[in-house]
Amino acid sequence: MNLLKISRKYHRWLMLFLGVQFVTWSVSGAYMVIFDIDYIHGDSLVINHQTKIDPVKVNYPLLTLIQNYPDAERVEIGMHIDQVVYRLRQDGIEYLIDADSGQLLSPLNQTAAVKAAKHYYSGMGAIADVELITENPPFELSSRALPAWRVNFDDFGSPSLYVSARSGKIVGKRHEFWRTFDTMFSLHVMDYEDEDPSNWLLFWFVLFSLLAAILGLVLTYFRVFKADSEKEDGGNEHRSPGKKQISKETSPCQ
Repeated sequence: MNLLKISRKYHRWLMLFLGVQFVTWSVSGAYMVIFDIDYIHGDSLVINHQTKIDPVKVNYPLLTLIQNYPDAERVEIGMHIDQVVYRLRQDGIEYLIDADSGQLLSPLNQTAAVKAAKHYYSGMGAIADVELITENPPFELSSRALPAWRVNFDDFGSPSLYVSARSGKIVGKRHEFWRTFDTMFSLHVMDYEDEDPSNWLLFWFVLFSLLAAILGLVLTYFRVFKADSEKEDGGNEHRSPGKKQISKETSPCQ
């Protein structure tokens, strides 16, 4: 009986303490399960152009490129919209160079960034606004991608494409569903800044939740299984005197 009282007492207080977070886990978990993760990542916002490189458009010699950028690292050739370009890194800075003329294309201006965003965007919405971000990026963009142009589209979900001002590549694709997902994830793991699941607040909440669940099982045992066994014992006790009385009453007749 003491175990029942203790379980009831602590289970009640633990659930009062944990109840709000239980609801938060349920709502945030349901949101993250319902939406397709590829859609959340924004993969549907961009077109994966498979444009082949035309050797005829590569007229700027690689040797000349190396002479102009002697400390270049990770030199690669690729496409930027409809241009064949060289991309390289030197002294921690990325450069975008026209492979036909050798012209330096980076950093991209607003017109070039808008052109790139339109080229990759899969939707039909018009551009709402454009912003160059050089410092203090929003939570949805890594600081390693700076400087970058944020191009917002007037379309379903308020999508945004981030175009690197250095490489001309898409370094981020976001919409309101991703932003909500990010909020839900931070609420789910109980780390509201770094969104790291390995934190002490989550650890202690999970530990207390496990304790509340164990106490709930104890209460279930007493209220269901123990109650059923007591009912059976009580029924047997009520039936037994009746049998004895009948036997006593019938014995004189015999």
